[in-house]
Formats: sequence, structure tokens, C-alpha cells
Amino acid sequence: MARRVKAVVRIQISAGKATPAPPIGPALGQYGINLPAFCKEYNEKTASMAGMTVPVEVTIFEDRSFSFVTRTPPAVDLIKRELSVEKGSGTPNKEKIGTLNREALRRIAEMKQKDLNALDLAGAEKMVAGTARSMGVTVEG
Repeated sequence: MARRVKAVVRIQISAGKATPAPPIGPALGQYGINLPAFCKEYNEKTASMAGMTVPVEVTIFEDRSFSFVTRTPPAVDLIKRELSVEKGSGTPNKEKIGTLNREALRRIAEMKQKDLNALDLAGAEKMVAGTARSMGVTVEG
């Protein structure tokens, strides 16, 4: 017999730094799951992505057990890491913070493609390029 789902919670947590304190504690604690166990599993799974924000989808079952799926980091984080910048531009149409070349754009799009609703790699590239432009990044080509 299948377990009944009580809730599905989507949160973004820094990779390898999950703790039962806020914001994770209040978001998941209300469903009665074992927070230290979740944090330990999450930290082990995301240790290789240290320094990035990783979205996670936690499925909580009626018996207070849980399972979770990690997604790829947001495109904004991947672009900031590629350009080695702290944050995007406050006025993206006037102030540019860097230039993203085609190879870097393709790498980011390939990484994000499974989480985007793009039909092919070209569509994923267009989505990532749009995100980059809204951050004040010039996209080559």
C-alpha cells in the first residue's frame, strides 16, 4: 500500500549548511518530521555544491517520514559564480556587471535544462540568457 502524502514543501537552502534553525525549522517542523535527520541527509547530499543555494522539494508523508529531491541551483547563482561577482546590477539596463560568453551560457543551460520547461538546449539557452540580461550581464553572440 502506498504511503499517503501529507505535504510537499519547496525551500531553498545553502548547500551543506542546513540546520534545524529558521528558516528550515519553521517550514518543516510544523509537519512533525525529524529535522536533524533531514539536515544530515541534505548536508551529505549537497556537500559537493558548497557555497550555492540549492532548491529542495520535500515530500512529507502521513507517518511523518519524508523524502526529498534536490534541484539544480538557480540560474542567477550559476551566472554569478561563472562571472565571479557578488550580486547583479541594480540598474541592468544602464550598468553592466560582466559579459557571459557562449560556452559559459551553454554550460549553464545544459546544467539547468532538466529543471527548465524548455524543449531543447536552444530554448534553455534563451531562458538563461534572459536571466543574465535581467541581472545586467551582457551575453555574447
